[in-house]
Amino acid sequence: MHVTWQGVYPALTTKFNQDDTLDLPAFSLNLRAQLAAGVDGIILGGSLGEASTLSVEEKETLVKHAVEEVDGKVPVILNIAEGATRDAIRLAEKAPDLGASGLMLLPPMRYKADERETVAFFKEIALATPLPIMIYNNPVDYKIEVTLDMFEELLQLENIQAVKESTRDVSNVTRLRNRFGDRIQILCGVDTLAVEELLMGADGWVAGLVCAFPRETVAIYRLIKAGKLHEARTIFRWFLPLLELDLHPKLVQYIKLAETGCEIGTEHVRKPRLPLVGDERERILEIINQGLATRPELPDYLSL
Repeated sequence: MHVTWQGVYPALTTKFNQDDTLDLPAFSLNLRAQLAAGVDGIILGGSLGEASTLSVEEKETLVKHAVEEVDGKVPVILNIAEGATRDAIRLAEKAPDLGASGLMLLPPMRYKADERETVAFFKEIALATPLPIMIYNNPVDYKIEVTLDMFEELLQLENIQAVKESTRDVSNVTRLRNRFGDRIQILCGVDTLAVEELLMGADGWVAGLVCAFPRETVAIYRLIKAGKLHEARTIFRWFLPLLELDLHPKLVQYIKLAETGCEIGTEHVRKPRLPLVGDERERILEIINQGLATRPELPDYLSL
């Protein structure tokens, strides 16, 4: 399926049963809510999807299940976050047979590669697959920045097409656009900066709190693209305390708790993560419950 790299792409959480196995019914429940809300694609096995704890077999199961569930409605993007280049290549080679429409690539994990090594890592994976690729640029969390000069080299490969822009520097959208024009699609990767980056020309939004609040997320995106900025700002102002949950090391636990409050998920996480307890859980629940109690009425955004 063709990937446009435009619109809202949820970085879906991975659902688990109490016995630590994949909970595919719960995954399907959430996925159907995303599709009904009008998302433009889905991303599996990202940081929010607890990628580092998933086996290759589990990733394959998730992709196959998601492809069957979406039934051609939206592209399914598989995240690759392997530590070794050869393992990343193997997964990239398998991805088309699994039904994935594209890939999101993290830089080398567990080793802080320099610029030459990082570019080589991305290029070797890209050369091993016909699938279109989005580079995940998140130097805050992963300590490796993909600079403009590195993108200059990477974009020589036609299937490297997009960036998940998570530098937390809004002006980087303009730097990328000034340097590369429309050669690269830009998707905001930080929930709290989505409005600003979309207004500055980002093409899409790789979202986190969309896992719990899909309709509100898609509504903001479509209202901005339709020029209805007042309506978008109103929803975003309500949403911001919830979106800030995406900026914490425990974003998985926080967002899964929000999914539970919205009745489209469970709290189960994979160790070493543990479910929230005590004062921390009560504090996050207060934010979630306040959001639910004041949830705004949305316009008919799907017709925009």
